[in-house]
Amino acid sequence: MTSIVQRTYSDAAQQQLISSGLSPLLARIFAARDISQTAQLDTDLQQLLPFTQLKNVRAMGCLLADAIAANKNILIVADYDADGATACAVAMRGLAMLGARVDFIVPNRFEYGYGLTPEIVHLAQRSGPDILLTVDNGIASVEGVAEANRLGLEVLVTDHHLPGDGLPDARCIVNPNQPGCEFPSKHLAGVGVMFYVLLALRAELRTRGAFATQREPNLGTLLDLVALGTVADVVRLDGNNRILVQQGLQRIRAGRACCGIAALLQIAKKPVARASAFELGFIVGPRLNAAGRLEDMGLGIRCLLSDDANEAAEIATKLDTLNQERRSIEADMQEAALAALEHINPADGYSLALFDESWHQGVIGILASRLKDRFHRPVIAFARGKDGELKGSGRSINGLHLRDALDLVAKRHPHLLQKFGGHAMAAGVTLRAEHFTAFRDAFETVARSLLSPTDLVKQIETDGELAPGDFVLDTARVLERQVWGQGFPEPLFRGDFRVQSQRVVGEKHLKLKLSSSAGSFEAIRFFYTDPAPASVHAVYSLSVNEYNGSESLQLIVRHW
Repeated sequence: MTSIVQRTYSDAAQQQLISSGLSPLLARIFAARDISQTAQLDTDLQQLLPFTQLKNVRAMGCLLADAIAANKNILIVADYDADGATACAVAMRGLAMLGARVDFIVPNRFEYGYGLTPEIVHLAQRSGPDILLTVDNGIASVEGVAEANRLGLEVLVTDHHLPGDGLPDARCIVNPNQPGCEFPSKHLAGVGVMFYVLLALRAELRTRGAFATQREPNLGTLLDLVALGTVADVVRLDGNNRILVQQGLQRIRAGRACCGIAALLQIAKKPVARASAFELGFIVGPRLNAAGRLEDMGLGIRCLLSDDANEAAEIATKLDTLNQERRSIEADMQEAALAALEHINPADGYSLALFDESWHQGVIGILASRLKDRFHRPVIAFARGKDGELKGSGRSINGLHLRDALDLVAKRHPHLLQKFGGHAMAAGVTLRAEHFTAFRDAFETVARSLLSPTDLVKQIETDGELAPGDFVLDTARVLERQVWGQGFPEPLFRGDFRVQSQRVVGEKHLKLKLSSSAGSFEAIRFFYTDPAPASVHAVYSLSVNEYNGSESLQLIVRHW
């Protein structure tokens, strides 16, 4: 069942925003997102939270400055998703700009799993590093850091994931979610953490006189990568993250993106001048992630590091092909999952935990996300790992913090989970194959204890109805210029329409002409081909439709 509700907002906040010059519609939209002053919408870089508030960041800046002065070899240990890839690219580019000797390694998820494991430490040692610098991982790598210490390798950890019961014995840890860190933005992505470390390193080098005879590097050139990783990792777009994303998008739209991002947009036939958070999250991110899901994220990182447009285009073509393969695999897995659920009513339970021998380990996270959206339940999908292990990837709904739920399972059943980690809405877990049924039951018990029946009713939040005067192209243009995403959702509206005409286009989308008292409008419902009734109560967004050089207003229907 789906419930359509309107976001609540403060009348006082709306009036304050109107008095500051915003239109009543924009004031209502922003007030519903806890904005009460236009200053909160300022995305100038001067408004960025200072790096000094991050625990240990100055110490890490000093350690990296010492490493540069001593000409030490720094090896970045990256994660195999888009956040990890962009964090690696930011570290590689930024450290090189600041004079470091730097290289990277990214674990193959199928051979080594996640994070700085002892096996990865031994693999890294072959290249002769002095320092291992983790990006988007490491906070849970207690055993890996211990092995690095035993081998005489210094470990610096940059991460944003939630820590476990104990921290690794690294030389230095920068993570806004570690105990004792008072950094206000707890939603900084891994790439954002690395960007802040570079700010601290540059400041330290400045005090040491490193730029007395040379121009100071402009770290702002890395913001396109920071924006991509932040959006692709689906972290909450709080005020600080919106600044990072907006600044990165401005670089992309101005044609100053790195060759890799430009090539990935081009292969998808998306104009850079109109790039938005949507393109980063649903166009560029999936193509980059396809490398880590099916092969090796090293391919994606090389795309982001390339300064040769032809080379970047060649790699982007390979990534696009991998993404098409990923989509095909995902479709087969989803079909198998739905077939397995034919004799099970998901509404009878509070969670879903599924396993199939044929499922691909690199795609189970996407499968879990699709099933979560379809059934509005926390879902963990498992694939076969090595040596009798099952690797699980989960996605959750509001009301159930997935990592905390797994922690409860681990505390109640210490023998079940080999390891786990993640966020509120996404997490990973490893267990023995023979423990799957017991885990499924234990996870269901925890879900029932944390969720209420109302949590299981899917809600579509809207910003209410549009006034007739708001159905104009300028409204769509204004909304497109804003940064929307996780925790700062794109505006959706509701209204009653008559269906004047409809036809299927591209074999999978429903093209419509809708009318109401406000007028007649072109509309489309993507990935939907069932005929529409004569009249609908629709949830929709506004978009700018560009065709043959002209622009027009289009409604994108999300639900009716």
